[in-house]
Amino acid sequence: MRRRVLTQIVVSGIVAAVLALPVCAEQPGNGHWVSAWSTAVHTPLPFPGLPPSPVFENQTVRMVVRPTIGGQRLRIRFSNEFGTTALKIGAAHIALMAKGAAIVPDSDHALTFGGRSGVTIPPGAPILSDPVDLKVAPFSEVAVSVYLPEKTTSSTVHFWAQHDTYISEPGDFTAKADIPNPTTKTSWYFLADLEVWAFDHTAATVAFGDSITDGVGAKQGEYSDWPDLLADRLARAAGGPNLSIVNEGIGGNRILHDGAGVSALARLDRDVLAQPGVMNLIVLESINDIGWPHMKPRLPNGTVLKDLPFTHEVVSAEDLIMGLKQIIDRAHQHGIRVFGATLTPYQGADYYSDDGEVERQAVNQWIRTSGAFDGVIDFDAAVRDPNHPAQFCEGYHSGDHLHPSAIGYKAMADAVDLTLLRNGVEKRRTAATSSGGH
Repeated sequence: MRRRVLTQIVVSGIVAAVLALPVCAEQPGNGHWVSAWSTAVHTPLPFPGLPPSPVFENQTVRMVVRPTIGGQRLRIRFSNEFGTTALKIGAAHIALMAKGAAIVPDSDHALTFGGRSGVTIPPGAPILSDPVDLKVAPFSEVAVSVYLPEKTTSSTVHFWAQHDTYISEPGDFTAKADIPNPTTKTSWYFLADLEVWAFDHTAATVAFGDSITDGVGAKQGEYSDWPDLLADRLARAAGGPNLSIVNEGIGGNRILHDGAGVSALARLDRDVLAQPGVMNLIVLESINDIGWPHMKPRLPNGTVLKDLPFTHEVVSAEDLIMGLKQIIDRAHQHGIRVFGATLTPYQGADYYSDDGEVERQAVNQWIRTSGAFDGVIDFDAAVRDPNHPAQFCEGYHSGDHLHPSAIGYKAMADAVDLTLLRNGVEKRRTAATSSGGH
């Protein structure tokens, strides 16, 4: 009897001690993971004239990203999505960026994976790092350094990075304050996402599209693409909720065919539905579906390539509308609101055709009037020449009559009604408050 009483006293003491512990910051109802920065990974682009994607061996790759919301606890998602062999990461670090290839030394943190400093990622898989405590302010540049000890083909990339990537001479420089004599590239390698732990009412908006979303035409390092400019508007809006904008554009991407990355329909699950904390989706896709069959790519010597595969990949406006409906339906299944963006003008572009312009107008008419989307963002109206609506306003394109200039991207960002994006956050905030969350 005495032993039973003593046991009950001990058990009661343990239970009381556990109940007295402070509640962990990651308890359900207190917060969730939200994508603060992300990019759409793909295989190296197969276009003529592009340099070959690098092969790494016993080298460190330091990549720079800029999350559009901040946090004090974060983790990184790496991807071997398009690898055919396992990807070995010998070490990885995260830090605040200083200048050039240098980091702020006191901010450096080693990333771990199940408590280990390295990890092997199977072909086709992503992997999350363990959470790390590092205070990151919105729009601050963050360096992610990865040491690749073995011969590694850069199979999973994002070609158009918004900042230089620094590649070391032989050795592990992940913990070093600087990388001496680096070579630079304008791509990200094996890096897919930076996530922050945030309050329940914090959410992400995915910008899903092609090169016009990716930021082609904007000057690298200035963050003057429309998703970044939209994020800046949201951050400056008085009393606005915490809402990130993550850029899932791929230059050359199409809805219905592969080529520059897999098709939008094929990558939707990975690039949108699997992203943490997503509440809004802005879709700006189709112009490449319309234009690619009319493309006239040239070799460096000026020779025009003929009879390419995509010459025969002709699609109709009805085909594109079907594809957009699929994106809407699949996103709605996950509680994500979808906003349709009208296709911007392209008369004068290399792959323009009169038939294609008829298709563009038909798709835009459907986006504006069908009621299929949760809202419409009229990028076409924001940048077109009112006297020549098939083409950009003078100065609004970057020189190729297809990709906006900095002025054009700003006009696009300014065309977004912020209440479209914020209303869902307010509903989530109200729901969290009424259920006892924070």
